[in-house]
Amino acid sequence: MTLYTTLDSPLGELLLVGEESATAPGGTALASLSVPDQKGGATVRDDWRYDPAAFAEIARQLAAYFDGTLTRFRIEYADAAVTGGTDFQRRVWQALESIPYGVTTTYGRIAADIGAARGAVRAIGTAIGANPLLVVRPCHRVIAADGSLSGYAGGPQRKRQLLGLEGAVESAPAGRDRSAS
Repeated sequence: MTLYTTLDSPLGELLLVGEESATAPGGTALASLSVPDQKGGATVRDDWRYDPAAFAEIARQLAAYFDGTLTRFRIEYADAAVTGGTDFQRRVWQALESIPYGVTTTYGRIAADIGAARGAVRAIGTAIGANPLLVVRPCHRVIAADGSLSGYAGGPQRKRQLLGLEGAVESAPAGRDRSAS
């Protein structure tokens, strides 16, 4: 059964979508985490069940992250979040998981890490943009080679917020953000 809840956060109201799981802490595996007005974000469907209690452990971890006391999530992902997407997208998403808290990397570095050609940076950006698990699968830690924040499905201001929270960037000049990628 697909479950969902909303959660207030410094980024706005988050939409959490999950699946019941006997192995996940708290009993729910996360399938999607979306922010308001997210490009490609999830929308609630009629056949989903609203169940805030099912997301208590995930909400606890998110609160600790936003408070600055959690630097690594321990959240089970639903099968769709792991096996969804193309093989290329899954390789990119796996690379995102290895970017440490407070550290940024570039699209080109991700390309090298997964064995893709350096010219694949646009495809890397597209795969990152399809990440269904904003915040917990840290796509916000990927920046352009010139240091600009570049694209983020949740918007450049939220990317700046997340990187600032992690101490990865103090403040990037607004003119340097590029919202396409």
